[in-house]
Amino acid sequence: MELKLVDSKSLFLSNFELMKSSSFLDTKLRFGLTGTHKLCSCRGVVLKASRSSASYDAASSVSKENFILDEFSCQINGKNCSGLCLRDVRVLDASDDEYGGILINPQTLPSNPDIFASVLCESLSHWKMKGKKGVWLKLPVEKCDLVPIAVKEGFQYHHAERGYLMMTYWLPDDPCMLPSNASHQVGVGGFVINDKNEVLVVQEKHSAPALSGLWKIPTGFILESEEIFTGIVREVKEETGIDTEFVEVMAFRHAHNVAFEKSDLFFVCLLRPLSTRIAVDDLEIQAAKWMPLVKFVEQPLIQADSMFKKVIDICIARLGKRYCGLSVHQLVSTFDGKLSSLYFNTVEDSDSNCKTN
Repeated sequence: MELKLVDSKSLFLSNFELMKSSSFLDTKLRFGLTGTHKLCSCRGVVLKASRSSASYDAASSVSKENFILDEFSCQINGKNCSGLCLRDVRVLDASDDEYGGILINPQTLPSNPDIFASVLCESLSHWKMKGKKGVWLKLPVEKCDLVPIAVKEGFQYHHAERGYLMMTYWLPDDPCMLPSNASHQVGVGGFVINDKNEVLVVQEKHSAPALSGLWKIPTGFILESEEIFTGIVREVKEETGIDTEFVEVMAFRHAHNVAFEKSDLFFVCLLRPLSTRIAVDDLEIQAAKWMPLVKFVEQPLIQADSMFKKVIDICIARLGKRYCGLSVHQLVSTFDGKLSSLYFNTVEDSDSNCKTN
């Protein structure tokens, strides 16, 4: 690459237009004559800088149509000379996010670590000069060799999934405003009771010693992009083979430092059984059965635990129509245009499953 300097005695830079051609830096450069940024040089002097001839392994991994002005200093015949020079900069393929940040395209990242290191450094400088803020770098598993390079450059871990690691970099000097990783996991429990006043209960194969022998309601975790009301129906079906219909969210518990320092939301749901034949999931469940509600409540572990006992009291109150849970209502908000589930109940709600005395 060749860097050419412009005579400072005659030209002042205010704006320029870059157009592709075979001339200087593959562009045509037009200077306005009314600006305030001076380009200093010694007439006829050309500075040359070498660039590696290694080719990029992904043609679309970098953008070649970005140029920056670098400050320079030199000495010619004992006289100091300084000013600005124009050079092209390689920038990673990326798009703007809605908050003034950058989303790097993971599909076009160079596989060569040396190339990635060079281009990443130039990209960060380029984006900072443009006033960008947060940078999101999603590194697929197959490009894990690039992780140490990103860490050395200043990127921090944000979160990881089976197929990728997400890293972030905050460009401004002020405190980072990027959102943190997800803070909660969401669990569900299904209180399924039939016309015989029997509760569907299970004994898990793997449980804490303190819960040994406990018959409990089916429980599990909500999957990504899964609704609470569909997630609990799925969990009950997987563990017991029983088909159910969601009725209401009876209550929910909020606890902290449950797993990997994450908080936990656990929703207890009332379900109506649509079938009776039990088919146990051998991987998770030791046994499952329909248990009379009275015997279920009388279990020593239920009676000794204030949380378990309160949940059962709530469910019994609901059966006696002395309590109303939260039924699901799906609505579209104009805020984001997406379908959302709102859980609520009012006495006047004609669609409510709950009718109090």
